[in-house]
Amino acid sequence: MSEQTEPTAAEVREAAVRLLARREHSAEELAVKLTRRGWPETLVLDVLGKLADAGLQSDRRFAEAFARQRAERFYGPRRIGAELRQRGIDRALIAEAVDALEVDFAARAEQFYRRRYDDEADSLSYPERAKRAQALARRGFDPEHFRDLLDS
Repeated sequence: MSEQTEPTAAEVREAAVRLLARREHSAEELAVKLTRRGWPETLVLDVLGKLADAGLQSDRRFAEAFARQRAERFYGPRRIGAELRQRGIDRALIAEAVDALEVDFAARAEQFYRRRYDDEADSLSYPERAKRAQALARRGFDPEHFRDLLDS
């Protein structure tokens, strides 16, 4: 942004499109990044509305891509939802994005568990089982996704 002249919508649009060219962003992420770079908030919000209308920025597309990427990295639905909420995605879109994954989160929890812990769960002490359950919960898995895994 030039210090001497008033910023134009075209300059803000160009900056936003450059960010979107690297990866999908939520509208809130883009607004924060652009205002931190010194663009006026009213101009940023106006430009982001036009980008969304043109289909260049989509919270739905962002949520689906983000959820898919996080699920592939062995994160559960709770963690994915929390991270999407932090990025300004509403609950309805989060639910749609997680449901669209068609992922068996119990199987993903088991895959993560087997990769992280090589041993069998049969001879674990109660504190060790609790520690492992907490690790799976931090990854965003629900207890029903891993309860059988620790009880086996």
